Amino acid sequence: MSRRSRRNHSSVFKAKVAIAALKGDQTVAELAKQFDIHPNCVTQWKAQLLERAGEVFDGGKPFTDGPNLKELEAKIGRQALEIDFLSGALGRLDAASAKR
Repeated sequence: MSRRSRRNHSSVFKAKVAIAALKGDQTVAELAKQFDIHPNCVTQWKAQLLERAGEVFDGGKPFTDGPNLKELEAKIGRQALEIDFLSGALGRLDAASAKR
């Protein structure tokens, strides 16, 4: 029995399968046979679609999962000032020790 190589399905294909599963016209086994995929894929993709359906209607709001860019830019600015200050202080220390 030869094994089929692992396939990567596009998000459009997954959405099509999940929507067909939501319609309920066919059973999971029928959909799996029609789209030539494993029945577990149909079930998983349907669950993912139901879980993330609310994100479609967020109104274009940015996701809050990622870092806040304004805070990161402010932190970079503070660190740049600290580096400039410390490099200036290091330059004065080197000059003072060279005079001795």
